[in-house]
Amino acid sequence: MSLTGTPFLYTLVALCLVAVVLPLVLWSRMRGPRLVRAAGRVLMLLFAQTTAVALVFTLVNNANQLYDNWGDLLGTSDHVHEAADLGASGTGGMALEKLPKVRQVFKPGKGPGMREEGGVLVTQLRGRVSGVQAEVNVWLPPQYRDPAYRDHRFPVVEVLPGYPGSSKAWFGTMDAPQQLAPLMRSGQIEPFIIVSPRTTLLPGVDTGCANIPGKVNADSWLSIDVPKMVMDNFRAQAAPDGWAVAGYSAGAHCAAKLAVAHPDRYRAAVSMSGYNDPVAVPNSLAAKTPALRAANNPYLLLKEAGVPPRVALYFSGQPRDGYEAAMAIDRAAKPPTTVDVVFIPRSAGGHTMALWKPQVVPAFRWLTEVMGTRHQVGTGPGTTPPVPSTAGSRPAELASGTASRATAARRP
Repeated sequence: MSLTGTPFLYTLVALCLVAVVLPLVLWSRMRGPRLVRAAGRVLMLLFAQTTAVALVFTLVNNANQLYDNWGDLLGTSDHVHEAADLGASGTGGMALEKLPKVRQVFKPGKGPGMREEGGVLVTQLRGRVSGVQAEVNVWLPPQYRDPAYRDHRFPVVEVLPGYPGSSKAWFGTMDAPQQLAPLMRSGQIEPFIIVSPRTTLLPGVDTGCANIPGKVNADSWLSIDVPKMVMDNFRAQAAPDGWAVAGYSAGAHCAAKLAVAHPDRYRAAVSMSGYNDPVAVPNSLAAKTPALRAANNPYLLLKEAGVPPRVALYFSGQPRDGYEAAMAIDRAAKPPTTVDVVFIPRSAGGHTMALWKPQVVPAFRWLTEVMGTRHQVGTGPGTTPPVPSTAGSRPAELASGTASRATAARRP
């Protein structure tokens, strides 16, 4: 029975009802010695508490999509079949352009939000470079199946959850397709392909999206294997100009790190409530040694870069939850790197999905601005619908109510 499935949830609801009825019916009818009666009543109480806790956990898990299956919850899910030393480039010396095309079979996705707005396609990808084998979810924009766009290639946003987190979270709890599809149809937001790969690759630990020989090649999985598969199977634009990466919490850290480390693979990144130092997550593999911490800290990577990367970075955060890390990167950035920082007041909520969900539309508006695809305006095949002008608007404006970086700087 699936951890996130409706049958499991209904079973827990039924068990909770039974746990309430049992004491009402049997409490005074218990027979036998006092010790036996006491033990029976204690068992009924424990049963009631256990089912109640299980139901609350399931509701919270379903709402936030923290654990996708029993393997993730119990720490038995291992998606790494090989973790070779791939070197600084993460390619292991392979000529990526010479690798054979990756042809995948896709099935309709199941779960919350996976069938909305055209539905999500899911495939099991065995990464040739990374040695990772896991699911990748792909959502196609409304225009993708329009005959007028049969020759058009679409920009891509790779979206990452926090830790723990499900690869389905952006389609379920975050409601990205439901929020974005109407705006894509009206031309207000670029029709992006949205790709969400699994990021929980080893049991009980956060990989930090790092390459760690002998352990995991999470960086190469996300920045090489997944993009290649998408470009080989869909009408996706080529990297780096057609690719961006976005995430919240631990996924936000990954998004910033991947874009700064690989400007040849990504043009832009969105980081919601992220951090720079991997040590922010106690069980992060990227925080195990000083060398790994430095190699996976986007602030240090940007500060020490010999040539500033040509990437656009968008950060949103609250005090002591992403904002200070974002400002540090802003101070370290030099052209052609660009940084936009959004200050979110504490009144908007804490480190939860309720804070990040309203930021989906503003973040994709920003991506529409910086991805450089607006020049493809027209009505014929291979073109993008005209996008209404947003002159005078603030790309930092969020549905939850925020202040821009300039406004935040004036705060006492």
